[in-house]
Amino acid sequence: METFIELKNISKTFGTVQANKNISLDVRKGEILALLGENGSGKSTLVNILSGIYTPDRGSIFINGSEKFFTSPEDAIKNGIGMVHQHFKLVNVMSALENITLGERNSFFINKKKIAGKINKLENSFGFSIDPYKKIYSMSVSEKQTVEIIKMLYQGAKLLILDEPTAVLTPQETKRLFDVLRRMREQGCSVVIITHKLNEVMEISDRVSVLRKGAYAGTVETAGTTAHELAELMVGGEVSLEVVRAHAPRSAEPLLTVADLCVTNENSMPVLNHMSFDLYGGEILGVAGIVGSGQKELCEAIAGLCRVDGGSIMFDNEELVGMSPLSIKKKGLRMSFIPEDRLGMGLVAGMDITDNVMLKTYDESDGPFVDRADGKKRAELIVKNYDISTPGVNHIVKKLSGGNIQKVLLGREIEMHPRVLVTAYPFRGLDVGASNTIYAMLNEQKCKGVAVLLIGEDLDVLRGLSDRLMVIHNGRVMGIVNPRTESKDIIGIMMMGGKA
Repeated sequence: METFIELKNISKTFGTVQANKNISLDVRKGEILALLGENGSGKSTLVNILSGIYTPDRGSIFINGSEKFFTSPEDAIKNGIGMVHQHFKLVNVMSALENITLGERNSFFINKKKIAGKINKLENSFGFSIDPYKKIYSMSVSEKQTVEIIKMLYQGAKLLILDEPTAVLTPQETKRLFDVLRRMREQGCSVVIITHKLNEVMEISDRVSVLRKGAYAGTVETAGTTAHELAELMVGGEVSLEVVRAHAPRSAEPLLTVADLCVTNENSMPVLNHMSFDLYGGEILGVAGIVGSGQKELCEAIAGLCRVDGGSIMFDNEELVGMSPLSIKKKGLRMSFIPEDRLGMGLVAGMDITDNVMLKTYDESDGPFVDRADGKKRAELIVKNYDISTPGVNHIVKKLSGGNIQKVLLGREIEMHPRVLVTAYPFRGLDVGASNTIYAMLNEQKCKGVAVLLIGEDLDVLRGLSDRLMVIHNGRVMGIVNPRTESKDIIGIMMMGGKA
């Protein structure tokens, strides 16, 4: 198969950190290449170089045998390379058509009919389906992703880079995306896909290139390898891919009872619609739903972070509705919340580990000064107990890898000895090793009798860890199922609002 792009000896350093070390690999025409590696292995840096966001310190990029120099994403797209980021780069108040054609206008007026016809041709070629006049803010996640892909193809991309493209898709939406990628491959386009989901790598890719600690670890044909072998190549040693569900006795009575919970957004639209469920000690209750189904509001309502319009949240015979997080703590109700926004809501990115640990206990000081020595001891204990890789507890949190940031957050909350633990997307963007550590931490809490509410996006992981699985859609509970017996397809249908 003919080579389309070749990277030779690519190196990139940020301060004292060498993100890429003499990486050489190629992408062939009409292939799907998966790019794998642990957090901090250099994947993002490498594709950002390939898409023109970064320039390499050393090394060369060849396209069809000719060396190219990129100083911007515009240079990359002119050479046929487009990237769809995990967090979409779309203007919400504009239509799909307007987003697709942004930056190409040569005059005040554009021929919308002509452009819509060109978009329609791309849809027919690759199997897309999108309303070009629909506003972005009214689209589902998969529709927004489709707009991003069409935008790149409209601009002439022959190589498409997809960063964690299935992270927030249902099984049905993932299947449709993979059908599109196969059509692109048939049309001669190349695809580079970054994902931590090894089962999807085995399903969709032709070859797999692996990075380890910033260096190139090798490329293998997908048909000639296994998910386990790929994981071992990623970490450089033995690793387990099994998601283990711990066995623990469940409490006779629920620790948390949510009844007819209603929450509206700033536009008075319902985001939680009469939601009801029980959460028991010694269990992990998983929550599955497409993005925007009310997961964020559910977590924040339980934690006392958002206004509740109706219903009840009972914890230890205490009504939580109307209580602030500080009021909940002063009542002696031991609850911990790990939000999805690790460095926005969970931790302060510019503060060190010690100061972030002290955020949970600053209100316990007798006077105007906090006991930093005690905070440092607790931070050192968390670093030791949860195997956090850091130069020390005075290290700035944002400079840690994603897995270590998550372990700081989880460790801090667990060390508060909660009876109820609410956690949102704790494995998002984490590699195999870091994810296994988080699985073990949640299982350990379950075995201690803690009631764990686990909101996730990877159905395989949710089904593996959860004792029961609650499926939600548009703020409603579609059903609570046994994850060991209910199929992924049925769960996916429920996530989209269908009946089991």
